[in-house]
Amino acid sequence: MKKLLSLPWRPLLFLVFMVLLSVSAVYASSSEGGHDSKKWTDLAWKTFNFIVLVGFLYWLLAAKIKAFFVDRRKDIKESLENTSTQKNEAEKKYREYSEKIDKASLEIDGIFEMIKAQGVAEKQKIIEDAQKVAQKMKEDAKARIEQELQKASSQLRIEAVQLSVKMAEQILKRNITEQDHEAMVKEYMDKVVSKN
Repeated sequence: MKKLLSLPWRPLLFLVFMVLLSVSAVYASSSEGGHDSKKWTDLAWKTFNFIVLVGFLYWLLAAKIKAFFVDRRKDIKESLENTSTQKNEAEKKYREYSEKIDKASLEIDGIFEMIKAQGVAEKQKIIEDAQKVAQKMKEDAKARIEQELQKASSQLRIEAVQLSVKMAEQILKRNITEQDHEAMVKEYMDKVVSKN
């Protein structure tokens, strides 16, 4: 009896019980009170055929259905384990990529600061170079001005000397007479002779 009530037979017994219950309900509701035995015999054979068919299908398909659900359960379990593994791997990759992004972000900040510092240094160098060029230009301009002043000064001296000579010549022409001229020539000659 315990073997009969074991787990695989329970659905079949439940089905037989339900069929018998429905047959008794039909019998109780009949108006003739059980006088129509042919109908009942027909119903009994149909019920028996149905129970045999269900039993045969159960015998034929029970192992396959059970195997299907066992395999399906294994598949679901493996899928859940794979999903869990994939989730862990994805989280690990996420942490790795997050760390890489953080490192890259720090490197970018460092590069930005370095470029900024180089820009400031380059700006300072350009300013210093510009100041050196400006100083050299000032010195060159000062030297040119001094050269031009010396040139102008020497030209002014030359012109002053020439003007002085002309003026002296004119003064001498006006103030020196023929006799003064002869005395000067004689005096110059005496000096030349005495030296040689």
